[in-house]
Amino acid sequence: MIRALTICMMFAGPVAAQDFSALARIDPAQSRIADADEGLSVALALSQTVPYRIFTLEDPWRVVVDFKEVDFSGLIPEDILRTGLAVDVIFGQLRPGWSRLVVTLRQPLQVAQAGLAVNDKTGAAALTLRLDPVDAKTFAATAGAPDGPVRPDTSLAAPMPRDGPLVVVIDPGHGGIDPGAMRGKVHEADVMLQLAIELADAINRGGVMRAVLTRDADTFVPLEERMTIARAAGAGVMVSLHADALDDDVTRGASAYTLNAEGEDRSALRMAERHERGDLLTGLDLTGQDDRVATVLMDMARAETAPASDRLADAIIAGLRSTGAAVNSRPRREARLAVLNAADFPSVLLEAGFLSNAADRNALVTSEGRAVIVQGIALALQDWGSAEAARAPLKRQ
Repeated sequence: MIRALTICMMFAGPVAAQDFSALARIDPAQSRIADADEGLSVALALSQTVPYRIFTLEDPWRVVVDFKEVDFSGLIPEDILRTGLAVDVIFGQLRPGWSRLVVTLRQPLQVAQAGLAVNDKTGAAALTLRLDPVDAKTFAATAGAPDGPVRPDTSLAAPMPRDGPLVVVIDPGHGGIDPGAMRGKVHEADVMLQLAIELADAINRGGVMRAVLTRDADTFVPLEERMTIARAAGAGVMVSLHADALDDDVTRGASAYTLNAEGEDRSALRMAERHERGDLLTGLDLTGQDDRVATVLMDMARAETAPASDRLADAIIAGLRSTGAAVNSRPRREARLAVLNAADFPSVLLEAGFLSNAADRNALVTSEGRAVIVQGIALALQDWGSAEAARAPLKRQ
């Protein structure tokens, strides 16, 4: 595949007028994504010059702009997206030191022009792109992500000895460029990070288990790296935290998902698309994951971990009910989700509630509301861990 990549290292303009110790900031009032003749125009007003690169991705069609870190505070997608040629726009930190803006296109458009103009007096800069229509074949021929950092090896190795306390890996979903579900100023990534930090603190204060977070800040962590973090920590179990948002405002309460390799119903497919959207938007292909590991070893490991995952999901729902947390009317579900695909330790994805429901949203954004959720999960993990430890001698007989 030919990969079209524009890399621009722009440091024009009077250095004395620019504070390179600070992040470049986007001016929302002067930034727009709008129609331009038959194509699309992207105009981003920056407080100073910053290195950037541009490339396109397909499935879906996207144009991506990477920056040497930019502060997107105050930028609201609905305010800058003023065209029918773009489906949506997301932005945020990609990894430490780098930010990303992704425009998802309704049709194939190719970057025809890109440039950064600098104000000689203030040092402020304006990045402008023009995208023109092309056919799908032409778009595909020039699309592709640039080479990125070497990713950790996520293959299934020999089982890691797990001496000492049960290691609970807590995985707050989304983060950075991938905010997850949103309702107003409430972002799934933010509230799940807060919930994860409080849950980890409760677990570690209990002294029976040890909690490890896959992220402890608003950063983007690809799914594969989350699994690598879990394995490196000697995970005994992994709990991924999410909060959905639906079109209705009635559905509420927590639900726990476990892996179903055959999960193809509409709900399961929607879950997979939503939770793995961030990786797809950043160019990471999640298809064929199991090709990286020995399928036979995976199947053998899952024969033990899948029932343990089911028991954990049941325990979490019971724990949430015991502390008075809201539980969905159908709290136990299955889906084919990459974050549940680990074969060497049990894993559960917990939808802690719905941001689209006012009562759930209020619970998730307040410390009092989160406290009963934290207590329910922590109690469930402790009870489940004790029960699984008691089962272990039976397995060796």
